[in-house]
Amino acid sequence: MNVGICYSRIRRDEKLLLSELRDRGHEIEKIDVRKQTFSLSEPPEAFADVDVLVDRCLATSRSLYTTRFAEAYGIPIVNSAETAAICANKVRNSLALERAGVPTPATDVAFTKESAMDIVERFGYPCVLKPVIGSWGRLMAKLDSESAAEAIFEHKETLGHYEHKVFYIQEFVDKPGRDIRVVALDGEPVGAMVRKSDHWLTNAAKGAETEEFELDDEARELVAEASAAVGGGLLGVDLMETGEPQGSQSSGQDARESGYTVHEVNHNVEFKALNEAADVDVPAAVVDWLEDTVAGVES
Repeated sequence: MNVGICYSRIRRDEKLLLSELRDRGHEIEKIDVRKQTFSLSEPPEAFADVDVLVDRCLATSRSLYTTRFAEAYGIPIVNSAETAAICANKVRNSLALERAGVPTPATDVAFTKESAMDIVERFGYPCVLKPVIGSWGRLMAKLDSESAAEAIFEHKETLGHYEHKVFYIQEFVDKPGRDIRVVALDGEPVGAMVRKSDHWLTNAAKGAETEEFELDDEARELVAEASAAVGGGLLGVDLMETGEPQGSQSSGQDARESGYTVHEVNHNVEFKALNEAADVDVPAAVVDWLEDTVAGVES
């Protein structure tokens, strides 16, 4: 098959994927989206002969528009434009999980500093403020006091972009110093790892230590449900352990007892850390899945 890799920077993850594709004899079209132009009717020349496109754009904006144009041209792309749109926006992400009855942290949204303070007072301290769009743990804040919350909200209100005027606030989940990252293909886990840190943020990008994690049946079920909630594809599903099974943090009607909460699903997942931490060949699994995807489209 001819695979188009849409990128804006070739990272270790893309190098692993490209190497696996070459080893299997597949043709590869490396497409730097920064050098492309997209018309309303005709695809870029780089898209012409591909069987499937893989969105590996680093910038969220490029990912969202590249996937949308590819689908408008009728070219298969993973992940889909709708999955990218849901996962890239934390409000849409949370709403999708809630609608599907997947346990997820209690989350409220406000549009003014005063309303945001009402949420914080209701949740209690500490709680967590996150940007609506963002990754790698950037621009997140743990609000430990009224004075800290007021100062951070005031800073956000003075920032220029309208998304800073959306206050996305979650309850603080007292996880055991780690969270769980699962890479999944249409809801089927490829592998999982824990990310451990003394800091309240446990992102690998923030320097957290990683090691392989064995998923139990409950975690596998939640990964499948979270994946389906956002439309499936090549995803990173992030879970936190909540201790003994307890009432879901979610307020949805389908809430059920769970020892985990799913706090995010990522559509452009980085997998190099999992590939190193776990006894699993992530690029091989991804290419297996791509081959099946193309075969399904052709049939």
